[in-house]
Amino acid sequence: MIDISNFKEFSVIGAGTMGREIAQVAIMSNQFEKVNLWSRTQKTLDIAANFIETGLKKLETKGLLGENSAKNLLEKLVIEKDFEKASKADFIVESVPEFMDLKQSTFKKLGNFAQEHTILATNTSTMSITEIASSSGRPDKVVGMHFFIPIPVLELIELIRGKQTSDETFEISAAIGESLPCIRGKKFIARIEKESPGFIVNRLTIASGSYIDWLTDIAMEKGIQWKDLNEDLIVPNQMGILAKRDYLGLDVIRNAAKYFEEKISPDFATGKALTKLINEGNLGRKTGKGFLEWTEDGRPITHGAKRANLGNLECFMALQMNEGCRLLEEGIVSSYETIDRTMIAGMRSRGPFESGIDRYQEWCKLLDDFAENSGKTYFRPSKLMRSGDFLKYK
Repeated sequence: MIDISNFKEFSVIGAGTMGREIAQVAIMSNQFEKVNLWSRTQKTLDIAANFIETGLKKLETKGLLGENSAKNLLEKLVIEKDFEKASKADFIVESVPEFMDLKQSTFKKLGNFAQEHTILATNTSTMSITEIASSSGRPDKVVGMHFFIPIPVLELIELIRGKQTSDETFEISAAIGESLPCIRGKKFIARIEKESPGFIVNRLTIASGSYIDWLTDIAMEKGIQWKDLNEDLIVPNQMGILAKRDYLGLDVIRNAAKYFEEKISPDFATGKALTKLINEGNLGRKTGKGFLEWTEDGRPITHGAKRANLGNLECFMALQMNEGCRLLEEGIVSSYETIDRTMIAGMRSRGPFESGIDRYQEWCKLLDDFAENSGKTYFRPSKLMRSGDFLKYK
C-alpha cells in the first residue's frame, strides 16, 4: 500500500478548461487541505474561480458532495498569481497549452522552485513525458497524468511513465489519481508503462479524426451543412463527432494533430475546413461557434439537421481499431481489452475491438478504400489487424 498521507497541498499550473476542472476534483478530494490554482492573468483566474464555485454549488444541490458543502470545499481553493508560491505544493499538475517549448519552460521553473519531494505531473494529451521532463532537472519525479473532461464525471486518468520516471513517482501518482472523486464511481487509472504519441485514447481518436478532416473538406466543397454531417457520425451515448470536436476546442485538436504529423506521419495533417474555422476565430464551444453554433449554456444547436449520408461510422471505428492494433504491435499495451476499457472510461462509448472483433476483415476493406480515396496511406490496415493476429492479445 502506497502512503500518500503527507501529500496535503496540491497545485494546478494553468487555469484554462482542463486546469480549473482538475482543481475542482482536487478540492473535492478528502486528500488535500489546500489547492492552489495558478495563472499569469487575473481574468483567467476569475473565470476559473467562478466556474469552480458554480460547479460545486450545482453538485451540492444534487446531493453529490456527500457530507461536504460547497462553501467548505471552496475554503481549500487558493487563487495564485505567484508562480513560486504555487510551486511549493506536494503534488503539482501542469495544464498549460500543448506546445512543447511552453511545457519545457514551465517544467524548468517548476524544477527550480519545487520542494525535493514534490511530484510534477503533466496533463499533456499527446506529448512525450521524457521530452517534457528533460528540462526539469528531476526527470525521475515527472509523470504524465492525462485527465478527461468533464473531469468530475469521467472515470479515466491515463498515467504515463517517462523513460526516467521512478517507480515511486509512478505508484504515488496512481494513488493520488485514485484519491480523486468521480461522480460516476471510482477513477480508473490506465497505467501506460511505455510512452507513445497520444497514449491510448488520443492515439485512437486522432487517427479517426483524420477521417473527419477528410469528410469535412469534402462537405465544404459540396456545400453540405456541418450539422447534417454531424448526424452521420453519432457514436452511441455521445454527441455527434463534429459537436464533440467543438466541445474539445478546434485549436486543441489542431495542435494535437500537428504533433502526430511531426512524430508519426504527415497523413495526420489537418484539413482545409478545420484550418479555415480556426483562422476565422471559430474554435468551438468556447467561442460560441465552430462547426456548429452553441447556446450560452454550452449546448450545440442542431435542430433541423438531417443526415448528409457522407460519413461512415464503421470506417471511423475501423481507424480506431487499426490504431489500437499498432499500440499492441509497439508494446504500448499488452491487451486489446485494456484498450477497450480505457476508451469506455474516457469516451463513454464501446471500444473499437468490442465493436469490430467479428468484422475486422470488412473493416480492413474500409481502411483500404479510405487510404486509396484520401491518399493517406498510413491508415491502411496494420499487420495485426489484416491478419487477425490481434486476437492473440486478449
